[in-house]
Amino acid sequence: MSEERKRAGQRVVIVGAGMAGVQTAVALRERGFTGTVTVLGAEPHQPYDRPPLSKAVLLGNAEGSAFDIDFEALGIELRLGVEVTGVRPADHELDTAAGPVGYDSLVLATGAEPMRLPGSDGVPGVHLLRTLDDAERLRPVLAERHDVVVVGAGWIGAEFATAARDAGCAVTVVEASGRPLAGALPAEVAAPMAAWYAEAGAELRTHARVARVEPGAVFLDDGSRLPADAVVVGIGARPATAWLAGSGIELGVHREVVTDDRLRTSAPDVYAVGDCASFPSGRYGERLLVHHWDNAVQGPRTVAAALVGEAPEAYDPVPYFWSEQFGRFVQYAGHHAAADELVWRGDPATPSWTVCWLRDGALVAVLAVGRPRDLAQSRKLIDAATPMDPALVTDPAVPLKKAVRA
Repeated sequence: MSEERKRAGQRVVIVGAGMAGVQTAVALRERGFTGTVTVLGAEPHQPYDRPPLSKAVLLGNAEGSAFDIDFEALGIELRLGVEVTGVRPADHELDTAAGPVGYDSLVLATGAEPMRLPGSDGVPGVHLLRTLDDAERLRPVLAERHDVVVVGAGWIGAEFATAARDAGCAVTVVEASGRPLAGALPAEVAAPMAAWYAEAGAELRTHARVARVEPGAVFLDDGSRLPADAVVVGIGARPATAWLAGSGIELGVHREVVTDDRLRTSAPDVYAVGDCASFPSGRYGERLLVHHWDNAVQGPRTVAAALVGEAPEAYDPVPYFWSEQFGRFVQYAGHHAAADELVWRGDPATPSWTVCWLRDGALVAVLAVGRPRDLAQSRKLIDAATPMDPALVTDPAVPLKKAVRA
C-alpha cells in the first residue's frame, strides 16, 4: 500500500452521486484508500441507478433503484442535496451553496443533463426523464393512460414510448430527422427500426419539427396539431458542466471535461469520469464521449487506481450499452465511423439480427438485436482487433468467434 496516497489525511471529494461517482468512492475503498471520501450529490435522494427509471420505476413495478451499498460501513460520507457552484483548482476548493469544501484530490462525475425543448419551459404537462423525480412525475401519466407525445426518437424516446404503450397510453413520437436513432446509427440500420413503432401501436412521425407546445397540444411546423395530455422530451443530453465556467478546467467541443488516457483533467489533482468527460481512444484514433452506464462503471477503476498511487493502464474500453424497446433487447458494442464496412448478419425484418462494422478487416463495432451471444462474443473480438472473414460474418448460423479470418 502506498503510504503517500493511502494515508488517512488525504481528502478525496467526488462531485456527483450517480453511478460514476458512487463507483469511484467504492473502488477507492476496495483498493485500500484510508483517507476521507466525500460524495456530493445535487439530489436529496440516496444515490440510485438510472436505467430502471425508464422501465420498472416508471411503470410502478419498483419504488426506486437505490444502490445496495452500505456507505456508512465503507466510511463514505454522503452530502446530498448540495449544489456545487464552482471550483477553484489553485485553492483546491469547491464552492457550494452550503459553503466552501476543500479537497486534496477531486473527481468530477456530474454526468449529463437532458436538453430542453425550446419554448417549452413552464408549459404544464412537459416532462423530461432523467431523475427519480422525473420518473415519479411521469408515473401518473402512464397509470391514467394519457395521450402522450414523445419528442425525439432516440434511445430514451423509444424506451419511454415502449413503457407508455405497455401501460395502454396512446403514443405519438415526433422526430425531426427521417428515421429513429438518426444520431447513432446509419440510415440502412435505423430504417428497419421504424416499423417497431407501428407494431407496438405507436405512431412515428418523421421529418416532424415542433413549432410550439401549449397545454394539451403539440403544434408541428406543418400546421398539424397533436393532442397531448403529456409531452416527454427526449432530444439528447449534454455534459453537466456549466458550473465549471471560469475554473480553467479544459472543456471540449461538447462542453465535456477533456481528460487524458488516465482520466486526468487539465487541472492538477482533478479527475473526471462518466458522462461528463471525454477521453482519447487509441483503439479508435479519436476522442470519445460515451453517455452510457458501462462507461460509468469502468472509468472509476482507472481513477481509483491513480488516486491510490498505482499506475493504471490507459483507459480505452470497448464502449457498450443496451436498450429495451418494443419487446426487443438491443445491444451495441464498440464504436463505428461512416467509412467502416457494414456487414449484415441476418434479416432485419425478423425478430433477431446483427450488424457488424469492420475497419481494415477487423471488427470494430456490433449492433445485436435479440442476439446476445453475438454481442458477448463481439466484445472480445473487438478488444483484440480480430480480423474477420466477411463471408462468414454474414452467416448468422456461424458463431462470430468462428468467423475470424484464417
